[in-house]
Amino acid sequence: MEKARNFRNYKVWQDAVEYSTKIYQQTDKMPWFEKKGLCDQLQRAAVSISSNIAEGSAKPSDVEFAHYLDTALGSSYEVETQLLIANKVGYIDDEKYIELYSGITVIEKQLAGLIRILRS
Repeated sequence: MEKARNFRNYKVWQDAVEYSTKIYQQTDKMPWFEKKGLCDQLQRAAVSISSNIAEGSAKPSDVEFAHYLDTALGSSYEVETQLLIANKVGYIDDEKYIELYSGITVIEKQLAGLIRILRS
């Protein structure tokens, strides 16, 4: 049976949107020459998380929705990797890195939990 889903009601979607704004605020502080490099990659990956949750929520089956959540989870892993690189090259200080890393791991856990529910 098809389920009506409103992506706006998913806490993980709300958190992912909020997280994207933090990424934009952080990347705004990076060097100008990174605007088309690491900044762009981080922004796209962060936005992809909430976008895939929203897009997947329109799919009629749990299997299809879970597929989009898999993609969102993959994007969260991209963000995690790019944050580490930004920290290692000195674009994000350790304190901010820990804050942003904590935020993305919360989203990853939420996604993994929702995927698990949909597939059970």
